[in-house]
Amino acid sequence: MRTLVYDVAADSGGAATVLQSFYEEFKKDTENEYIFVLSVYKLPETDNIKVLNFPEVKKSMLHRLYFDHFVAHKLVKKYKVDRVLSLQNIELPHTNVPQTVYEHNALPFSEYKFKPWEAFRPWYSQQILGRMMKKSIRRAEKVLVQTNWMKEEIIRQCGIPADRVEVKFPPVEMLKTHPWKMDETCPTFFYPAGPPAYKNHRTFLKACELLKEQGMEDYRVIWTVTGEENEGMKKLKAEAEENKLPIEFIGPVPRTQLFEQYASSVLVFPSYIETIGLPLLEARSVGAPILAADCLYARDGVGDYDRAEFFETFDSEALSRLMKQKIVEK
Repeated sequence: MRTLVYDVAADSGGAATVLQSFYEEFKKDTENEYIFVLSVYKLPETDNIKVLNFPEVKKSMLHRLYFDHFVAHKLVKKYKVDRVLSLQNIELPHTNVPQTVYEHNALPFSEYKFKPWEAFRPWYSQQILGRMMKKSIRRAEKVLVQTNWMKEEIIRQCGIPADRVEVKFPPVEMLKTHPWKMDETCPTFFYPAGPPAYKNHRTFLKACELLKEQGMEDYRVIWTVTGEENEGMKKLKAEAEENKLPIEFIGPVPRTQLFEQYASSVLVFPSYIETIGLPLLEARSVGAPILAADCLYARDGVGDYDRAEFFETFDSEALSRLMKQKIVEK
């Protein structure tokens, strides 16, 4: 059988990790042939894998749309493909072969629904792209997802049979570190996340303000943002500095440093849009306590972990109470 693996979107980060994992799996499947259609990400060819790169796809969104609708389906015919595996959340258009779609965009299936004036791009992903994705899912022969909660929501929201949806958890390497131990002199709360608004740094900051009002300042908060990424983060940084909150904006750090920080901190994870919430699993692997927003992804990932506690997503008072308990326990 000959399968076309379509992923012109992947170039780095999580998407590239997923692409690489399928490549490693298919490399061992010498009884079948695979054609990887990519943009700029490079993979070596093997006896059973052919790699086609089309870097022009990355020039603009118009180049991408043109390739999706006027070029890609011709490759299916040219190479006499039997089936398509799309790793881009949506099926490859204009083909008449069976397709499997890999869904890793959680936005259309998340509990929180964005308003267009609140955050346009997430709203667009939920309301416009989301509808396209759900139509694609209903047409696909099979759907692959990363988590159980995504499977359940796709079955519920798209109305398809459970046997058409398979959970395929991405490979994640958990780094070795020393056993978890809190710094007793100054408890640390760690939040490794980027700057998007749905990461919900605002609720975390408000919890710190409430602790300050109670006279509690003998702790550290570490965020892996610089505070200069966008207007929202600049405002948060200015508030933290004005109110003299113990928040350190350290920016992105290497993965080894992440695990070292997990091993001496309490992970606080207030994000309300995630597929997996990888830091939850990473912190769990070192035995760290976790304070997480009570969302489907978090319950799926660490709901059975005895060191995980949950708070309502925007309830800064609840988060401050949990943080206070950890400070007192030191």
